[in-house]
Amino acid sequence: MTNVIVVIGAGSIGQAIARRVSAGKHLVIANLRQDHADAAAKILSDAGFDVSTAIVDVSSRASVHALVEKATSLGEITGVIHAAGVSPSQASPETILKVDLYGTALVLEEFGNVIAPGGSCVVISSQSGHRLPPLTVEQNKALATTPVEELLKLPMVQPDQVADPLHAYQIAKRGNSPRVMAEAVRWGKRGARVNTISPGIIITPLANDELTGPRAAGYRRMIDLCPARRAGTPDEVGNVAALLMGPDGAFITGSDFLMDGGVTAAYWFGELAPK
Repeated sequence: MTNVIVVIGAGSIGQAIARRVSAGKHLVIANLRQDHADAAAKILSDAGFDVSTAIVDVSSRASVHALVEKATSLGEITGVIHAAGVSPSQASPETILKVDLYGTALVLEEFGNVIAPGGSCVVISSQSGHRLPPLTVEQNKALATTPVEELLKLPMVQPDQVADPLHAYQIAKRGNSPRVMAEAVRWGKRGARVNTISPGIIITPLANDELTGPRAAGYRRMIDLCPARRAGTPDEVGNVAALLMGPDGAFITGSDFLMDGGVTAAYWFGELAPK
């Protein structure tokens, strides 16, 4: 039986992780845009990987389910890399919540129904989720366990509560962590694991959009004042994902790994603290 790794989101981070975990396996690269999937597939195919592509809209259950069916037709799904998302400079609050919050919950539910024993998943979230004040126990539980189709009806994500794209992004990314914890319980019953990585500023086309967008000064300040004094690279995220998805990470599930060069530390306790 062929082992299949599914990458949702054909960008730099998804590719970097795929390089580390997909040798000798069949790699399905799924993206909203076929041309982006094809470009990533060519790079990885030229590097010796066995690759096919698919179109997926993570905000559509029918689309995600079709991807699951395609992947299972190719073999046993042993790995899922969920790296699709939209940033605050790219979309409205409504779209950000639909893609980054609902879409992540949908991917976890659909792939959790078919993941092979011993399989694993990483969800790429964001340091932004760590920048909100603590949520209540009830809010955390709601984000973790509300049925997928009810998620966007929660009071805390309504337009009167979420006023701008950045706040929508922070709520969505905060929501990924408790969702992954709850899903880890369900995935564990299949002998599989799921974790979140919350990167800081990683130099990708998406980050470059932010570094040239309306929040560029804030991004540059985060890079200059964080303990690491630099941005990260997709390969560094790939290193953490390879640990989480491989045998050395077999005791890790339901966890969120913050890797941001210390930006969050400086936000709460250092020079990046809000005035």
